[in-house]
Amino acid sequence: MARLIIEAGRTERQYWRDLWRYRELFAFLAWRDLLIRYKQTAVGVAWSVLRPFLTMLALTLVMKVSKLKGDGASPVPLFVFSAMLPWQFFSTALSESGTSLITNSNLISKVYFPRLVVPASSVITSFVDFLIAAVFMMGLMIWYHFTLPPPHQFAPPWNVVALPFFVLLTFGASFGVGLWIAALMVKYRDFRFVVPFLVQFGLYAAPVFIMTMDIPDKWRLAYSLNPIVGIIDGFRWCLLGGANALYWPGQAASLAGVAMLIVTGLWYFRKTERSFADII
Repeated sequence: MARLIIEAGRTERQYWRDLWRYRELFAFLAWRDLLIRYKQTAVGVAWSVLRPFLTMLALTLVMKVSKLKGDGASPVPLFVFSAMLPWQFFSTALSESGTSLITNSNLISKVYFPRLVVPASSVITSFVDFLIAAVFMMGLMIWYHFTLPPPHQFAPPWNVVALPFFVLLTFGASFGVGLWIAALMVKYRDFRFVVPFLVQFGLYAAPVFIMTMDIPDKWRLAYSLNPIVGIIDGFRWCLLGGANALYWPGQAASLAGVAMLIVTGLWYFRKTERSFADII
């Protein structure tokens, strides 16, 4: 055990080298998590599509009943699902990476490896779900393109070329918050109850039903301090275009927020990592 604690406190340069050395463990954990998630399920990886799809149906019904029209130009299911794509990735990664260290407690308490591998592999697993759901989004867009009568036929705008940037931003936000929750949950198991609440509340705090531009001017920037707001706006701007204009101060705030989450998440994770094996 003494050797384990000494190795867990290696210099920063050696630590980042170890991340590369343990890349096979990273791939193994990600693959194992993906297999376990859908083991003994009737529909398997189809849950990656069914969860956001069923949520989309429920939220679309809510918007229809509430007479909310989204951006006024895109079909409501597309308006909702374009927001569910990044939100589902973020919320799933938050939940999975938050419990990842606890789930792998036996491995962490016995052998040395960079603990950063564990929450990072959980985010990768959630990213695979995101890619599967993105394929469904493409199918939904093709469906509306060929079923809507002219001139209402839907087609992605040129903005779609910027989509990889917002995917990367979603990945960064998921990774940063996941590091915080994973490290905190080792010491404070209360976060097992806090995280589901955050995920549930966050869905309604995000612009799933509305556009950020609908928020009053005096509150818009404060609302955009939530990094996921700018990310959802970016996805809609890339996929739907039209009335989904970007609120640029909010985009700057989102980018700064994601960068802060990653930097502070790495700092806190590394600060507490030395004690994981002792208290987990």
